[in-house]
Order: sequence, then structure tokens, then C-alpha cells
Amino acid sequence: MPTATPSIIDTHQHLWDLETLKLPWLNNAGPPLAAQHWTQQYAAETQGLDIQAAMYMEVDAAADQKQREADTILELISSGKSNTRYAILSADPGKNGFRKFVDQFRDNEAVKGFRQVLHGGSTPAGYCLTPKFIENCRYLGQLGKTFDLCLRPKELKDAARLAEACPQTRFVLDHCGNADPKAFFASSDSRRGTPAHDADKWRQDMATLAEQENLCCKISGIVARVPGSWSPDDLRPIVQHCADAFGDRRIVFGSDWPVCKLGASLKEWVAALTEIIAPWPPSAQSRLWRENATTVYQI
Repeated sequence: MPTATPSIIDTHQHLWDLETLKLPWLNNAGPPLAAQHWTQQYAAETQGLDIQAAMYMEVDAAADQKQREADTILELISSGKSNTRYAILSADPGKNGFRKFVDQFRDNEAVKGFRQVLHGGSTPAGYCLTPKFIENCRYLGQLGKTFDLCLRPKELKDAARLAEACPQTRFVLDHCGNADPKAFFASSDSRRGTPAHDADKWRQDMATLAEQENLCCKISGIVARVPGSWSPDDLRPIVQHCADAFGDRRIVFGSDWPVCKLGASLKEWVAALTEIIAPWPPSAQSRLWRENATTVYQI
């Protein structure tokens, strides 16, 4: 049976104040994303949910604004005025200056890790396997910090190779490997269109990823890619395969708010996931919603 009102640690909360930060990827975006999305909006859109804590996830700000982004978020966390308690900051392990940047946060308990988006059009395939990238990810392991991986579905095996090369570093694969729900629709389904990847190949690659014990999977992001008319069953194959592959101790929940609003409200996403995992034992449900986050991110 589903937990009526699960206690949640949201491991993937985006926040942006467009008067403070420049987000180039929003330049041509319209609603619902090209608007103010800060703690007040998050609180309003999660009213009635038991969000025990939220973890800020970097927002791919302009390269010259990474420090401003970090300073702004850490000031917010220090204020204690919201349930945003932790942060994954932006830092590119493939760039010079990476260690100098992350070193300033080595003793900051609110900073749990770092991310560099790898699925953008300007990032070449295999970038995360360059020697500098690997060495700097190993350095994060020495610091006890995580690295979130967000890459194209066709490059999932790169993540497996990176995790294998950095056995002392904890990695989190965002958005179920950027799975496209349409890939799992029947060929006769008029909503299917042209999926971003092959379903069977994704399943195989996710199973390969799960062999790396230092890599966990974040159940997030997929609702942003659903067609206009959808049901929880459209997402069930993705969620269940992730759980089967990684086990119920290596999956964590993330809202991906406000990007989730491309497909559903945060409450609708939580409701859908609650229905999907209803057959799971209560212990497995609570691990997904909250408990695993405390282990993966050392909260």
C-alpha cells in the first residue's frame, strides 16, 4: 500500500532568480520556466506535502556566475528561512581551476556534491572520460563529496566507465538516465512519435550502470517529458526497471522542480510516483522518498 503522505527529502530542487543569475538555456524559453522560481514559489507548490528537506541542484548558470550562484544558495541555506538545507553546486571536473573552486567548500557540510551537465549540445560525447575529468572526480571522493551525472541516454555507458574509474567517489545518475517515456509506449500509440532512444538499449545500459556499486539512480526528471495526456502507467516501466536494476537501497527521489512543470506539477509527480510504487513494501517506499538520500548524500 502507498504511504498516504510520505516524508520526503527532495534531492533535486532547482531555484532561480533571473534578476540575480543568467541562465543562457532559458533565453528562448517561455512559461512555465522563464519566471521567478524561488523558495516562496516552491513552498506554495509543495503545500500539503511533507518535505522534510530540499537539496538545491545547480541550474547551469553562465560560466562566469558559478561563484555568485554558490554564494547566493549558501547564504539562503545559512539563513534557515526555508527547507532548502543542502546543495549540489556547479563545477566542471574537466576544467582548470576545478580543485581551487571545490576546495572552498570542502568543510561546508551543506555542500554535498557537485554537478556539470553533460547532455547539452556543446558537450562532446566521452567528455566525462577525459583524464582530467576522471582525476578530478577521484578528488571529490577524497573530499567525501558526490558527483551528479546528467547525460544523454545514448552515452550511459560512459557513466559506468567513469564510476568504475573512480571507485571511492559516489555518483548519482540523474533523471533515470534521461529516459524518454515515449520510448516505452506501444508502436501503435499515437503519442509515441520519435523517442529519444531505444527502450531495450536503455534497459541494458541501466543494468550495466547498476553493476557499479558506487553509482545510484535518481528517480526524477521523467515526468517533464510525458506527452500532454498521460497516466502513472506511462512512467511505471522506467521507475520499476530502475528499482529492479539498482535495488531499493540505491534509488533516491528528486522533484526536478520547476522543470517538472513541463509535464506536471510537483504534487502531480509525487502522486503519480506514489501510485507507481504502491505495490512495494513500505520500507522500500520510505527508502526511496527519504532514507536513501541520507546515505547517498551523507545527510
